[in-house]
Parts: sequence; C-alpha cells; structure tokens
Amino acid sequence: MPLHVPPAPAPALRSVLTALGSPTALREARTPSLRTAQGSVTPELPLPVHVLDEITAAGASATRLTGWRFLIRCQERAVAAAETRLTPDGWAFSHFFEGPYIASTERALRQAETMQQPYQPRLLSVPGLYMLTLWLHGDLTADGATGHPAATDLLVPLAPAPPGIAAHRPHRVAELLPVLTHRATPAPLLGQLA
Repeated sequence: MPLHVPPAPAPALRSVLTALGSPTALREARTPSLRTAQGSVTPELPLPVHVLDEITAAGASATRLTGWRFLIRCQERAVAAAETRLTPDGWAFSHFFEGPYIASTERALRQAETMQQPYQPRLLSVPGLYMLTLWLHGDLTADGATGHPAATDLLVPLAPAPPGIAAHRPHRVAELLPVLTHRATPAPLLGQLA
C-alpha cells in the first residue's frame, strides 16, 4: 500500500530549497556526499520529527514536534538529509547531515510500502535510549505535526538500534513501549534499596 506522506509546511520546504541553492550552506555542511554530489539534488519525503521525552508505565506521553526532515536525493539514492525547525519567525532550515540513519530510513520506508495497511510515516526519536524509529501512524487523516503513538501504530527501529532491539523489525506500539519503558527507567540506587 502506498504511504500517505503528510505535507510539510511550505516555509519548511522553501527553507531547504534555499539552503540547497546556497553555495555557502553547502560548503559549510558536514556532508561530504552532498558537497560532492554529481547532478541535481532534490528534497523528498518530508517526515515530521517527533520526540518522545518520557515513557511512563501507562505508555507514551504525548510527543512534541521538533522539525521536519527531508531526504536529499541525487539520482537514484538519498545522499543526505535536511532538517528544519520551528523558530519564532516560522519554519527555518537547521542543518544538513548524513550517516547511517539516511539509508536506514530509506530501507524502512521501502519496507513500509509493502505492508497491506496504509500508514502515515513520521519519525519518532527517543533521546533517552539514543533511538530513532519510523513511526507508522494508522490515522491517515491526522495532522502529521500532532498526536502520540496509538497502541496499534507501528514503530520500526532504525539502524543503529539500541542493543537488544532489532533494527527494521516492525513492532506494535503496545508491544514495544513496555520494553522501552523498562530500558528508560533508571535502576534504583543501592542506598534506596535498604
């Protein structure tokens, strides 16, 4: 089934296009593959980036939108990504980057396109576990900038995933959150055990 990619705010896309057209922004980017790309580069697949700051025993707290990420494609593959963020003046380009999450995101999106149920793709970051997932939201009409993971949504950990969590294996939120809750809960201090 096709993925239903939510539309990015127009100012976010414009800021990425402006940065791609700026020799200074490209020269200062720490993305060798973007600086050496042969041919035209285009921003594609805008994904809202949500952060899950706290996981409670009851489940996920609400997420907060931190930006929009665009994969930057050159010819047949993504060579980098561009991140935008919301400022008091509106959406602004933040930075270009590359690394393992680019190829992992592409792989997870291709995997999601083969699923029977259509989804709205998002990215969900769990900073306490140094984890990034492709969040496949089941409500196709939802605003991509709001909400929290529903129990039936899927989370696909991107590589590199934390130890013991398989990358690219889809998990229902209801199944993965208890594992994440256990890992994110700090162990009691020895003095507190007495």
